[in-house]
Amino acid sequence: MKPALKRSVHAVSRTTGRLTSGNRVLPSFLVVGAQRSGTTSLYRALARHPLVLKPVLHKGVHYFDVAYDRGLSWYRAHFPLRGATLRLSRRHGHRPQAFESAPYYLFHPLAAARIAADLPGVKLIVLVRDPVERAFSAHAHELARGFETERCFARALELEEERLAGAEESLVASPYSTHHAHRHHAYLARGRYSEQLARVEPLIGRERILVLDSGEFFARPEPVYDRVLRFLGLPHLGDPVFDRHNARPRPAPMPPSLRRELAARFEGSDALLAPWLGAEPSWRS
Repeated sequence: MKPALKRSVHAVSRTTGRLTSGNRVLPSFLVVGAQRSGTTSLYRALARHPLVLKPVLHKGVHYFDVAYDRGLSWYRAHFPLRGATLRLSRRHGHRPQAFESAPYYLFHPLAAARIAADLPGVKLIVLVRDPVERAFSAHAHELARGFETERCFARALELEEERLAGAEESLVASPYSTHHAHRHHAYLARGRYSEQLARVEPLIGRERILVLDSGEFFARPEPVYDRVLRFLGLPHLGDPVFDRHNARPRPAPMPPSLRRELAARFEGSDALLAPWLGAEPSWRS
């Protein structure tokens, strides 16, 4: 579809969604991160399930991080109509579940509280990846998208603390604001998963959060996918496809000395993931 036509179709769909938002469902679960950890692959596998309903236009609506000022009616407009869910329920004998995937939700300081307020009972799925590889992948990703100008990964890491200084405080003080560096340059900070989970847990409840090891998902996707279905209370229907998406070429290999240094820096944070995963992280075992 040509870009201009695609924009026109999206505009019509958004208008229709707003006019019918009162008759639309809200998500039962969210894939909230982490960035560059397989969220797109899991999203696409789940979207093939007959009882899983994806957003009408986009994989991630980004309501709870950068569009919260638009209001819940705007958010609801992105999801399927209730009539469609009722038809699926009668056909399959199970309640369908809508969802979206936005990997900035896990890292944004206000997103979890907003989710808890607007989606009571929602379940969250978190994928965690070797934080060193995640940071390296994120740098290549942001570079390719034009959000990063520093081609040297090591130099980008050196700049991170300065770039992110005061970012969370700024986002909390101005709840509808955005912060470019917080969203696009948090290479190491986004890999401290245990800190983010500690913030989310008291707001959502541990029993409604599923943390998955991306290394396990990439190596053996079927059992991980089955675990997700059990967590959601969904039957095994359809034919999931497990592909890796959004791979980016790296500007240069990571020096082994830098890899060792970063692995050591993440050791404490990684250790706190074991209770969430039920095992040591795959990159530490």
